[in-house]
Amino acid sequence: MPKFVTLLFFLLISYQLRAQTWEVGGALGGAGYIGDLNPNNPIKVSGISGGLFVKRNFDGYFAAKLNFIYGKISADDSKSSSQQFRDRNLSFNDPLKEISIIGEFNFLNYIPDAGPHKYTPYIYSGIGLTAFAPRTDYQGRSYGLRNLRTEGESSPYSKSTIVIPYGVGLKYNFNGKWTVAGDLGYRYTLTDYLDDVSKVYPNPGQLPNNLSRALSDRSGEVGKPFNPMGSQRGDFKPRDTYFFFGFTVSYTFVTQRCYY
Repeated sequence: MPKFVTLLFFLLISYQLRAQTWEVGGALGGAGYIGDLNPNNPIKVSGISGGLFVKRNFDGYFAAKLNFIYGKISADDSKSSSQQFRDRNLSFNDPLKEISIIGEFNFLNYIPDAGPHKYTPYIYSGIGLTAFAPRTDYQGRSYGLRNLRTEGESSPYSKSTIVIPYGVGLKYNFNGKWTVAGDLGYRYTLTDYLDDVSKVYPNPGQLPNNLSRALSDRSGEVGKPFNPMGSQRGDFKPRDTYFFFGFTVSYTFVTQRCYY
């Protein structure tokens, strides 16, 4: 029995050494969002993104990744093809800072410089936390919108939201232990205020100050009448979505010892 236990222990350790490898990399690409100022185009890019990650590859199929991405999204009603949106005349830009833990599955057995395949498609999903802070430009200056409570919120909405990342990609072992990959990933959020727009126009008398009133309803800037209290300002959908797409380059720490 002791010999059997020793052999089993040796096999388990050998498997772990063979199967588990670390990977580090960076990403660069674009960002976009789907929400009250862009309700219909799920691939409209409005800003850039970049990030860093550390990944643990358990074998050629499964991995877990700690991921940090910075991206910027924006939209401007004045550039819309919709006359209704141009009359509304709202705009925003929003820097997003996301940290997430992501599980990844390769469709092919993929181990750089050691596995049987040079490329593989993959899918991923996970959970994360994203800090956001919508802003807009007005009379030559940039203003943060959260504390202005432009829809008459009783208190400012949260500075962050839980997100569920999910996406697809394709990776390729282009040189030794180096991998290049391209992917597109969406983020299901728990907020409708990435763009500071959600429901209806508030009672102007209940807004905190003149700046809040000016940025709550900007129709007057394009010669349109101001909107009555309670009329539609957003699309009434409960949450916004954003996405990142781009390319990553990574290095996998693989040694000959791991695979014998």
